[in-house]
Amino acid sequence: MSIQTPEWVKHAVFYQIFPDRFARTQRHIDHPEMAVLFEPWDSPPTLSGYKGGDLWGIAEKLDYLKDLGISALYLTPIFQSTCNHRYHTHDYYQVDPLLGGNEAFQDLLEAAYSRHIRVVLDGVFNHASRGFFYFNDILENGPHSPWLEWFKVTSWPLSAYDGAMPANYTSWVNNRALPQFNHDNPAVREYIMRIGEYWIRQGIDGWRLDVPFEVQVPGFWQEFRDRIKAINPEAYIVGEIWTPAQQWLDGTQFDAVMNYPFTGPTMAFAAGDRVAIEHAESPEYYPYPALDAAGYRAKMENLLSLYDWEIQLAQLNLLSSHDVARALTVMGDDQKSLELAVLLQMTFPGAPCVYYGDEVGLDGGLDPDCRKVFPAEDQWNKSLLEHHQALIGIRNQYAALRIGDYRPFITVDHLYGFQRQKADESLIVLVNTGEKEMHIDLADYEESAQSTYQVLYGPIKITQAETQIAIPSRSGGILLQLASA
Repeated sequence: MSIQTPEWVKHAVFYQIFPDRFARTQRHIDHPEMAVLFEPWDSPPTLSGYKGGDLWGIAEKLDYLKDLGISALYLTPIFQSTCNHRYHTHDYYQVDPLLGGNEAFQDLLEAAYSRHIRVVLDGVFNHASRGFFYFNDILENGPHSPWLEWFKVTSWPLSAYDGAMPANYTSWVNNRALPQFNHDNPAVREYIMRIGEYWIRQGIDGWRLDVPFEVQVPGFWQEFRDRIKAINPEAYIVGEIWTPAQQWLDGTQFDAVMNYPFTGPTMAFAAGDRVAIEHAESPEYYPYPALDAAGYRAKMENLLSLYDWEIQLAQLNLLSSHDVARALTVMGDDQKSLELAVLLQMTFPGAPCVYYGDEVGLDGGLDPDCRKVFPAEDQWNKSLLEHHQALIGIRNQYAALRIGDYRPFITVDHLYGFQRQKADESLIVLVNTGEKEMHIDLADYEESAQSTYQVLYGPIKITQAETQIAIPSRSGGILLQLASA
């Protein structure tokens, strides 16, 4: 079987947005349901409070994102819910009123598409919420509810709120706020399939699937893929799988996964022993122990051996997300470490994904601290923003960085070098995470012999001869490999 993934994803740079925290609209809103009190925008985030970010606010920031080089958005859940993260879905066909409802979403879609920016939504199809109508009917009517078979109830009366009582229905990680669907029920299965289809028809470009490993009904995700791709063959289906994901990436289910096996080692190499373990030991993505160049190369080569190359080019490569502490904080608030990690991210096969605010130096520990509001411009780290903008621009300019072969060929202490090549276009990326300046002669390596070079980015220098390169400590850069001398 020939595996195919969406062509546009291979060339995309994603930006992940937590809608409640990104931007409040500046327009006048005549929506009573949005005329409510919110937490102060700049106060620390809480688990239950709302900041009032909305979809019109995102639309108003699209020119900023376009200038950054972003070509795709991944929005965490936007459907009606009673929590700020909206993973407690009440209605899969209604955008949350605090976000502006379906009207605001259509406005956002139109604004994004006019700028050639794609939109991927978060699909929470493993569980719903106590407020989801069909489960709420069970709460109200008990064993008389017509939707009993949509969930897995073990005894009566239901204990939906009293933590002193056993939770007597199946819920995600035993969180009684998140009743789990009975996916064996054909009606439930069809209901979820139609949700997926509906929003693709509305114009979205794909689904990020929340905890899809929990849905273990044979053939479920195969059918989901078939039905989504029947509407839009270029729709992107990316699963939240934290570990090696061969069983889901066989070409019949997901196009890609959130590539945490890239995230952890990249930070372990970029930051070394600067990693703040207290921010990293809970989620299982392992940005520790520290790696040298050889150790990092081994991790990346193993990762690249797991899946078909077509899958690799569609992977969602992230450094931060709403589920982990922000990369800057994980790496000991060391800007150089983040800069090196971003250099590796923007030059690796797959689609890079920037978590909102990382590009301007937003920090944050574990939830809820990793979900702070996007800061005002006078609080931006401008040098970090310029670093992101430059690297995204180079990635967007050179096809070799997006779909070219990936060939590591330099591992000297903490100096890692690799080539990205497609046809006549070849670039060399050099990353020195160590404390001393490194000197190499590229003529010593087969991948780069008999070539001359141009520095595209970074403080690296071409010294006396045209192949002798100096890479300062804690830095890196990109070389364009010119025609043979």
